[in-house]
Amino acid sequence: MVASQNALREPRRTRRRTKNRRELEVSNREQRVTGGSLGYVDFPGTEDSEVLEIEVKAYRRKICRRRYRRTCQCSGARGILTAPPPARLIPRGKYGVSIWVHLLLSKFLYGQPTHRLLRDLSDHGLTLSAGTVAGGLRALAPLFEPLEEALLGQLRSEKQWHADETRWRVFAETEGKVGHRWYFWVFHGPSVIHFVLDPSRSAAVPIRELSGSAGGVIICDRYSAYKKLARVLDHFILAFCWAHQRRDFLELANAHPELADWALAWVEQIAQLYHLNGRRLEVRSDPVQWAERDRALRQAITQMASQRESELANPALKMPASKVLRSMRKHWSGLTVFVDRPEVAMDNNAAERAQRTPVVARKNFYGSGSLWSGALAATMFSLLLTLRLWGINPRTWLTAYLEACAANGNLPPTDLSAFLPWAMATDRLAQMRGIPVDQSRPIDSS
Repeated sequence: MVASQNALREPRRTRRRTKNRRELEVSNREQRVTGGSLGYVDFPGTEDSEVLEIEVKAYRRKICRRRYRRTCQCSGARGILTAPPPARLIPRGKYGVSIWVHLLLSKFLYGQPTHRLLRDLSDHGLTLSAGTVAGGLRALAPLFEPLEEALLGQLRSEKQWHADETRWRVFAETEGKVGHRWYFWVFHGPSVIHFVLDPSRSAAVPIRELSGSAGGVIICDRYSAYKKLARVLDHFILAFCWAHQRRDFLELANAHPELADWALAWVEQIAQLYHLNGRRLEVRSDPVQWAERDRALRQAITQMASQRESELANPALKMPASKVLRSMRKHWSGLTVFVDRPEVAMDNNAAERAQRTPVVARKNFYGSGSLWSGALAATMFSLLLTLRLWGINPRTWLTAYLEACAANGNLPPTDLSAFLPWAMATDRLAQMRGIPVDQSRPIDSS
């Protein structure tokens, strides 16, 4: 056996020795030519290669303004003239727009805690204190208030929303509030994603958020707050999430192994509903195929309802399984909204994905240290995720917006249409979807 293994290795060793011998011959030949009287001459062309790099560094921008002394002897014509100072985002502040853009994106889009962010900037040559960052962000917060109002107005003009909520800590004392657990609510429409930070998880939050709306469909889980909203505001329809219904069966299978086969069979039926609905949506523009696939979906829905009722009528059905089926029966009208309204999604995954950014931030810096910082977090999450929804580069947009605020005397622009995705001109939207680099030297990483 050892001899056969050595026989297998020997050809590789022979190739390695041959390669080394050739390299040695080439090296010796080059040394002989270099040491000869002829040497080397230039050969036309170059051997080119490219390596992509990222260079991030802090630098000091010095602005020199020339001064002029008047030569006129007229009355009141004395003194030194100079150009006005450049616009600053924060009065008498020495940090430029690019620094605040970096801070806002790093914290609220990429979930980087402040102490880690400051250490990263220090490694790039910029030393900031946590107090400077907190004071600067508090000064910038009012600049985004008109955008917050515009986002809410656009949200209320729509007809369909995904809704969800998750916990968020605010380490500030609030009258009537025990503890620091607050909640981030998200309302995800077709053109805007809006977050609300509130100390409660009551129905008052979604009612207040959508009370100015003409009504529509809310895609949500089965939390009682949404059910109360539908009772108070009767022009809303609740479409319940099939992913949550599927979760009921999976949890039942884990908690009761003897019912696992039964529960997983229902999971397969739910997967079949997703498949049939997906096939139906593929042929929306073809009435003939649409009718055929729509009929198949409705038959599957009818069969599922019949099977549910027959199993509930079985006295041998165990209580945990009966509980899951009774919940399905109770929420059946909301679970089947998508059948007659193909534009309605079968699940609430869009809101769950939108909550991922605050959840990552929560894991990294635990929440907000004050009420104003919590309100700023909600506004920034709303803005940045709405920009992502429209395919807009957040760095490009935020740079342009803060520069406009600086030019307007540290106030928000009077006309926000140039910064609202749904109100932008087409060429402006295309510009905002670009990257803020020198376009004369584009980078192609392909």
